[in-house]
Amino acid sequence: MKSIRFLIYFLVFLLSSSFIYTNLIFAESCDNCHRSITPGLVKDWESSKHSQKDVKCSTCHGDKHNGKHNVDLVILPDETICAGCHKKQFDQFAKGKHNFGWTSMNALPITHVEPDELMEGGKGCGGCHNMGIKTEAQKKEQKEKGYRYQNNSCDECHTRHSFSKKEALDPKACQQCHMGYDHPQWEMWESSKHGTRWFTKNSGNLLEGANAPSCQNCHLPDGTHENRTAWGFLGVRLPLPDDPQWKADRITILKALGVLNPETGQPTSRIEAVKAVDMVRLTEEAWKDEREKMLRRCNNCHSPNYARKQLEMADSIMQKSDRLLAEAIQIVADLYKDGIIKKPENYSFAYPDFLYFMQTGGGDLNKLSYIDQVLFQMYMKHRMRTYQGLFHMNPDYAYWYGWAMMVKDLGNIKELAETLRATHKK
Repeated sequence: MKSIRFLIYFLVFLLSSSFIYTNLIFAESCDNCHRSITPGLVKDWESSKHSQKDVKCSTCHGDKHNGKHNVDLVILPDETICAGCHKKQFDQFAKGKHNFGWTSMNALPITHVEPDELMEGGKGCGGCHNMGIKTEAQKKEQKEKGYRYQNNSCDECHTRHSFSKKEALDPKACQQCHMGYDHPQWEMWESSKHGTRWFTKNSGNLLEGANAPSCQNCHLPDGTHENRTAWGFLGVRLPLPDDPQWKADRITILKALGVLNPETGQPTSRIEAVKAVDMVRLTEEAWKDEREKMLRRCNNCHSPNYARKQLEMADSIMQKSDRLLAEAIQIVADLYKDGIIKKPENYSFAYPDFLYFMQTGGGDLNKLSYIDQVLFQMYMKHRMRTYQGLFHMNPDYAYWYGWAMMVKDLGNIKELAETLRATHKK
């Protein structure tokens, strides 16, 4: 009986030893190759909490790849792999705006006439809009096109392979995507009083207990991964306002977004795409819910009355900027109506279409009129800066880079339209 028991113990020891040995050999194999092939990757992993928690290469990448002869067997982890340990964060991310990055990019008509390298690679639009949980079909398509490393959203903020929480909490983690032409939130925040205090505190010139809000304090508070804003990216919302002029202006803008049919005023199929990617608040309740969330965050530093007044001022400039934009849209729309501007082949209607952007694609798209390009810049660049500048408490962006440029755009559009009409051959 003792001999049988000893035999069992011995077999268990051999099996466990074999398992430990195999894992050690595997880890050593990864280390031997990748320390010379991708040394930065190894150093990042060694500095990470994963390395301290026994999260090995095989935990995320599987154990089928063990040499250069079978690189194709390595698993490139997606968000579901991360969810195995970080389910709370995954569930929050799945409900937030960042999860719609990839879907919204592919819902835009311009995406399908631009170079793939800018749309699906790690550069251009795809460099930021890679964020979003992809279907198996989408991942398969990406791999077939050669963009196999754009597979996960988590590493946009927690970069590979350190996956640092501290890194994701640094406002510079937001800078890569939230800057530039159409959404310079980084520049607005950085040069606002909020950003100035953050940098001053970070350099040791503010007391430790002083408030210095980062992007995350306002948009991802308490570590939540679910983010959303009241106005949304397009700067429009439903239901339409009661004010007759603002209602008419908003309808004009919705037509230029292709959400309403310019001829009938009825919703088009694009409204479903806008709904699917959560780009607008579709009810007054949904808008108020996001507004009240933001006010509660403002109240961490400011009085309720002060905070509410500041946000209401930004709402008000939205109305005024919509007036300028709608007037400009109508001027260009009339040029289409009168046959002075030819409808590009990809347009559904003889009407300005903001979702085709600057249209740098081939063929007839290159014939997009200059006045259309000025109008698009007025919408996507200067209107965004006007209202986002107010929401981010940045004087220069709100006025000089935003409102003043919208006024200039409208003046240019009026002059261009007059010239086009005067020189048009009937």
